Amino acid sequence: MGRLAEILAIARSRAEDARLDYAGALTPREAHEVWQLAPGARLVDVRTHAEWVWVGRIPAAVEIEWQGWPNGQMNVNFLAQLRQQVDHEALVLFICRSGVRSHHAAALATANGWTNCYNVLEGFEGDKDANGQRGKTGGWRLAGLPWTN
Repeated sequence: MGRLAEILAIARSRAEDARLDYAGALTPREAHEVWQLAPGARLVDVRTHAEWVWVGRIPAAVEIEWQGWPNGQMNVNFLAQLRQQVDHEALVLFICRSGVRSHHAAALATANGWTNCYNVLEGFEGDKDANGQRGKTGGWRLAGLPWTN
């Protein structure tokens, strides 16, 4: 079994164990490796424009807001924007701040015809620490994966 197949099997097993409505769940490092290994794979960052600007961006990620800022309103054009930018047959990795919005995005995309959706656990910034701050207990950025200001 090749490395890509191995990682995806682990991700699918997590999804089965958690009864997720999409193909699988990946750690940030696994997601980065899959993104590098799978031809045509797309990383979709569903954080807000404010988060991209103030917290950091992932180079070459597709950026589609799940919710707007500062009002938190759902992006009613999310699926239309996803259709415009991501092929239904692509392996799609969804990421947000902590893995919650991306979980919902992966489930919605799966329910609307994308067949190979994965959530990036921990997201870009990870969970809150004991002081209620993010960026110190997991996530894409803390893992040292590519990002820019």
